[in-house]
Amino acid sequence: MNLLIAETPRSSSEGYTSNFFERLDPANIPRHVAIIMDGNRRWARKKGLPTFFGHRAGAANLHKIVQTAANVGIKVMTVYSFSTENWNRSTAEIYGLFHLIKMYLRYKREEMIAEGVRLQAIGDLTRLPKDVLIELEETRKATSHCSRIELVLALNYGGRDDIRRAAISMMEDFAKGKIAKETVSEQTFANYLDTAPWGDPELFIRTSGEWRISNFLLWQLSYTEVYISDVLWPDFDEKQLFLALEDYQQRERRLGY
Repeated sequence: MNLLIAETPRSSSEGYTSNFFERLDPANIPRHVAIIMDGNRRWARKKGLPTFFGHRAGAANLHKIVQTAANVGIKVMTVYSFSTENWNRSTAEIYGLFHLIKMYLRYKREEMIAEGVRLQAIGDLTRLPKDVLIELEETRKATSHCSRIELVLALNYGGRDDIRRAAISMMEDFAKGKIAKETVSEQTFANYLDTAPWGDPELFIRTSGEWRISNFLLWQLSYTEVYISDVLWPDFDEKQLFLALEDYQQRERRLGY
């Protein structure tokens, strides 16, 4: 039995209607949304369950949120799936996380294709287990033609490490004469970051009430609108996403002007 694809218990706010769609301005939907999916372990503890079940519920919930995001017109969703700091967790939890990621990639592949979800990944992928890399590459290839929404998994990702690797790549290009220091701008540097193909997020969501960005997209979040939800990630359902989008649409994005 594949435990990953078991249905996630839903929160009391399930049952959203088309009224939520009607309340949103389709011309003001953020193109790129970044999410820290926080609270899986606390969700499991509150229910007296092992940590693994919280991560399993979180993985199942991700699929539902991506579906809803595609329905409202979001084009890119970048999610913090495994950070460079997560290696400090117990060996058992790390193994369980990578097992879930592998199973998600394997068993959700056909659904991604059917729903138009193109799978991508950022981070230093060289340290990932070989079996995870195999499933990741297979899912990338299988969904490469999809264009409805791009799901970007941040795997072995850290904002500082992203900047470090970008700086190294830029120095290498400088040594090869591909760039000159006089021409280096902020955009030049951004082009070396992992997120270069998608640009910076317009909206950043963190669940479970934590007010930190936890080394996630440090450069990219400079002018991103921040939305903090007290809801634990497995309970962050479709209505909660609508509330975040509604809050975003009530803001005036001046970008420092």
